[in-house]
Amino acid sequence: MKRVLIIGATSAIAGACARLWAEQGSELFLVARNAEKLEQVAADLRIRGARAVATHCLEATDIAAHPAMLESCLAALQQIDIALIAHGTLPDQRACEREVDEALREFANNATSVIALLTLLANQFEIQRCGSLAVISSVAGDRGRPSNYLYGTAKAAVSTFCEGLRARLFKVGVHVITIKPGFVDTPMTRGLPLPAALVAKPEQVAQRIVKGIERRVATLYTPGFWALIMLIIRTIPQPIFKRLNL
Repeated sequence: MKRVLIIGATSAIAGACARLWAEQGSELFLVARNAEKLEQVAADLRIRGARAVATHCLEATDIAAHPAMLESCLAALQQIDIALIAHGTLPDQRACEREVDEALREFANNATSVIALLTLLANQFEIQRCGSLAVISSVAGDRGRPSNYLYGTAKAAVSTFCEGLRARLFKVGVHVITIKPGFVDTPMTRGLPLPAALVAKPEQVAQRIVKGIERRVATLYTPGFWALIMLIIRTIPQPIFKRLNL
């Protein structure tokens, strides 16, 4: 039986992961900002076999509210075996280029709030000296593409932070896994002109995430072919790369 904290629990990928853990009889502590959706997800997970499900409403960018969330989580679970951070937004790149406030708001959504939560959770995991801390980053963080470089910058910050955190927590028996999905069929990406052959279902991604956590993988590209795609993109020379419409 696992005790799992999920932040951003109403997102498509997090919800699919939660269903897998519920079917294993896990205890779940779900965190999201929409109370109504959160309770709907919780009710579904109880039916699917979760041993216990508790919920907590949180606006992730409200960093001052993070400690109270963790306190509530520990009161419910006693200890955290797995923490999955899965919240985030998909910015309007053009709006971020026009408005400084919009750029900073989206960076806070996708990077600052995540780093704040990681810092808080890392200290708890260090006390426990066990467990897995899983973070959903993105392939977008592997290289700054003109079509989404604000989002990519935020995800790159998260991925780099996780790399350092992994080395720190390894020494006390805690594992950190950075999850890098490619295109996923979620409400966040629906309507975008994405190549159908490269778009995965949340359930496919969730299967890889749950298995990756169990295997203590360091960096998980999902679906797996994105590791090759991003290797190719990273090796394109800068004089050529800056001329591409990516």
